[in-house]
Amino acid sequence: MRRRSPYDREILGLAVPALGALAAEPLYLLVDTAIVGHLGTPQLAALALAAALLGAVVNLCNFLAYGTTAQVARLHGAGHEARAGELAAQSLYLALGIGALLALAVAALAEPLMHLVGGEGDAAGLAARYLRLSALGLPCALVALAAQGFLRGVGDLRTPLVVLVAANAFNVVLEVLFVYGLDWGLDGSALGTVVAQLAMGAAFVHLLLRRPAASRRPHAEQLRGLLRMGSHIVVRTGSLLLSFIIAGAVLARMGEDALGAHQIAFQLFIFLALVLDAIAIAGQVIVGRRLGAGDAEEAFAAARRMCLWGVAAGCVMAVGLLAGADAIPRAFTGDEAVLAQADELWPLFALMQPVGALVFALDGILLGAGDTRYLASAMAFSALCVFVPVALLSLHFGWGVAGVWWGLNALMAARLLTIGTRFLGRRWIVVGATA
Repeated sequence: MRRRSPYDREILGLAVPALGALAAEPLYLLVDTAIVGHLGTPQLAALALAAALLGAVVNLCNFLAYGTTAQVARLHGAGHEARAGELAAQSLYLALGIGALLALAVAALAEPLMHLVGGEGDAAGLAARYLRLSALGLPCALVALAAQGFLRGVGDLRTPLVVLVAANAFNVVLEVLFVYGLDWGLDGSALGTVVAQLAMGAAFVHLLLRRPAASRRPHAEQLRGLLRMGSHIVVRTGSLLLSFIIAGAVLARMGEDALGAHQIAFQLFIFLALVLDAIAIAGQVIVGRRLGAGDAEEAFAAARRMCLWGVAAGCVMAVGLLAGADAIPRAFTGDEAVLAQADELWPLFALMQPVGALVFALDGILLGAGDTRYLASAMAFSALCVFVPVALLSLHFGWGVAGVWWGLNALMAARLLTIGTRFLGRRWIVVGATA
């Protein structure tokens, strides 16, 4: 990668605090798991079931962050701070409305949802109760997404990091107090999270209301714009999640050893994706800001530099994975059958990193440009027309875990082809305060 680009300082200044904010959630989940794990196996199983469902719900609502970032960055780049503040209010209303509906739905359907994801016996009952209590915090969790989207859009990534770290630290203190000090058990874990989310939501609302705004009344056209872009992002995110769900389902039919090896690689993939997501967030902010300011060439030049950063990060990850091909899986399991399956998929896992890193960077660039309709179509095509057929053929012909991971590599290659073509064609470059 060429040295001393004028964009490097800006990319790092945005990506590093973004990485810290992204890492706060999985670190909290690790601590939460450790606290609940000492209560017993049923409680830990219940947490796993409920957390997986809550995580999926919140991830599908990430359009509140990404869609807001894209639009606010343009307005900020164009110097329309009051209009950006107005959009922040609309995003806040949307988060509260969707959060309230989801909270009611999750609480009402807690038991059938737990059975749907495979919960049985005591664990399913505990998970349903945990889900009902945790649902109270969903509106605040979505407010946090909307607020992060706004603050990213105006280039302030340090404030969300401070709020998230403080909220997670507060949550840990509350959980220890409620779970062990007051002996509330698993209920204490859920309630501690809810109280921390309420504090976090209040902090973010305060930060948003301090910003200048042309008006904070509900605005139907702006709400429709956010929902329209949000629907595209939901399709994009949902298609990717569906691909990994299908991969797990196919491998579950091939045997526990194949599924275990896949789980190791998948969890590492999620962890490594934090770094790539941070670069993608920097891409959203910088591209949106440059396009809002009317500087198409600067936007394209900065985007190319972010692509180089992404590929460089992906190559480093690939080398690290290949170097640790024997040691890394053994840190997760001593089962020789699982290790044999991991050995089979590992080169494919490593091979995915440079391509996947470039895809993440391009994803962030097109999100920043507001080109979400194309992103949704490209992701749906790649998942349904490329990955799903390969995964099903792997099951039919017995290609094993390697076949599924060849399918995941084909998914990434298809995404690179579709969004890479879009990037080079420059049709995503639309200057001005709105896309």
